[in-house]
Amino acid sequence: MPTPSSDDLTACCVSAVAGFVELTLEVDDLAAAERFYRDVVELKVLSRQRDRVWLAAGERARLGLWSPGVKEFGDRGGRHVHFALSTSPGRIGQLARRLKAAGIEVRGPVEHPGGDRSLYFEDPAGNVVEAWDFLERGDGAREGVRAL
Repeated sequence: MPTPSSDDLTACCVSAVAGFVELTLEVDDLAAAERFYRDVVELKVLSRQRDRVWLAAGERARLGLWSPGVKEFGDRGGRHVHFALSTSPGRIGQLARRLKAAGIEVRGPVEHPGGDRSLYFEDPAGNVVEAWDFLERGDGAREGVRAL
């Protein structure tokens, strides 16, 4: 497959797809996962149903926590996926302190070559979560996703 040119990247970024709107994780203990993302990571609960919880993940995206099993349209939550939450440089240390105070092991912050930083931690279901200030500092702040 050929490597896309800079013009191709511009075209992709103005396509009908504007970005991610939701990510769902399948969790065995819905209440524990909700408490973790609400109280420790500080995501706002948008809604609750018997078998799922939706949390705001920024202004235009949400994180779904689903109990195991097939949902409408044959959907299933992901068992383990890599995902990163965007955070600002001033808040990455604050998040690390909150996680540690809750007894969560934190790896990082790790500084990357472009000047951005990440930290990694596990949620109650064992998913490795990255908090990353890429779009807020260094190359990411200047170039957005083109810097990836």
